[in-house]
Amino acid sequence: MTLALKTSVSTTLPSRRDEDWRWTDLRGLLRTLPAPSPRVAAPARSGGPFAGLAKAELVIANGRHNWWPGEDSKTVEFFEHQSPDNPYVSDDLPMAAMAAELALEPPVSIIQFNNDDAALLRLVTDATETSHHARVGVVVKAGVSATLLESYEGKGCRYLSNTLLEIFVEDGASLERIVIAEDAEDGVGVSTAIVKVAPGAKFAQTVLTSGARRQRIETRVRHPGAHAEVRLDGAYLLDAQRHADLTSVVTHGGLDGVTGQLTKGMVTDQARGVFQGRIVVEKGADQTDARMGHHALILSDKAEIDAKPELLIFADDVSCAHGNTIGALDDEVLFYAEQRGIPEADAKAMLTVAFVGEVIERIEHEGARAVAEAWVARKLGSDA
Repeated sequence: MTLALKTSVSTTLPSRRDEDWRWTDLRGLLRTLPAPSPRVAAPARSGGPFAGLAKAELVIANGRHNWWPGEDSKTVEFFEHQSPDNPYVSDDLPMAAMAAELALEPPVSIIQFNNDDAALLRLVTDATETSHHARVGVVVKAGVSATLLESYEGKGCRYLSNTLLEIFVEDGASLERIVIAEDAEDGVGVSTAIVKVAPGAKFAQTVLTSGARRQRIETRVRHPGAHAEVRLDGAYLLDAQRHADLTSVVTHGGLDGVTGQLTKGMVTDQARGVFQGRIVVEKGADQTDARMGHHALILSDKAEIDAKPELLIFADDVSCAHGNTIGALDDEVLFYAEQRGIPEADAKAMLTVAFVGEVIERIEHEGARAVAEAWVARKLGSDA
């Protein structure tokens, strides 16, 4: 981790004039950065969607360190850094740069996996018309296999929650990151993860979200090649006027790298889903194997999906492909279900659960997979 003095950054929120933010306009909604959020007094521990799946737990509430165990275990270590640098540029990563500058209590919270284990990371919001920022480092030491169970738990309205994660997966290590994002319907949530993967390492990610008034979950991965493997999956289930933006950039910089990406979504009512996926294969990154798929359902005439899958290839001898489909549920299948006495709403829920199920099945952690299955069923009102 590179550490030095901070520098000042712009606190101007990104808008539709910024190409990468044209579908997630924060400035048009908030105009200016809201005042800082108040401290949450009571420890918000032992909760969240992944409760009971790990002993190690870090809670950050309204941007402030709220709880972690008093003693580190042999496998997971928690500590803080008081003088981190800010290497991010506002023109490229405006919200990451802002979080790196404005996170204060502490400037950086760090989770370090020293041996195989799982840990909970809970980003809790309880605020109204205020804003807060957090910066979290996650380090997986060489050869270690770790699981990060991450949740965004929003309560209140018209808040801005902004989180920066910096993830380092060292040589031969593996990290599975499972994220459930449940912001308040009228909240604004932004999470940016910067991931550095070492040779021979594995990074797997699954993001599940129900959106917010505005929400963006962005992942940027620096892929070294060198037999490292990356999986980036996600599912968004949006209703009412909720908005979710899943944006990712994977940059392959060396020989023999693998990336697989699968995102599925469903929007109904007046919701809006955004998928922006970019895989870059730099010159010299030969024998890269990269696959990207985005598939979504629109269940209302007033709902909207914007998708921009991209492959930028500057190397030879690569195997890369992407697919993007947006459509509705099959009317014939719905008719067949109704003929068998299944109400239309139940049939739609069952079919959507099955549609999203491919993403859920790829989750490796058994307990987290069960939580994800239950979360999807609850969001869709299905007993499937």
